[in-house]
Amino acid sequence: MTMSIGFWQIAIVVVLVVLLFGRGKISDLMGDVAKGIKSFKKGMADNPDSSKKDPDDNNNTNNN
Repeated sequence: MTMSIGFWQIAIVVVLVVLLFGRGKISDLMGDVAKGIKSFKKGMADNPDSSKKDPDDNNNTNNN
């Protein structure tokens, strides 16, 4: 016997989640997730040079 998740099982779970949390709370949660993803992408785009920096170059200057 194979155990696969069908359409009706997914539909029941979705209905239960909506009943427990309500549409407003779910949409707020999804908005927060979207803001987090945008913030992460912005942070990755703002600092692309940090990965290219030589780790042995600890701001050493030539003092001749």
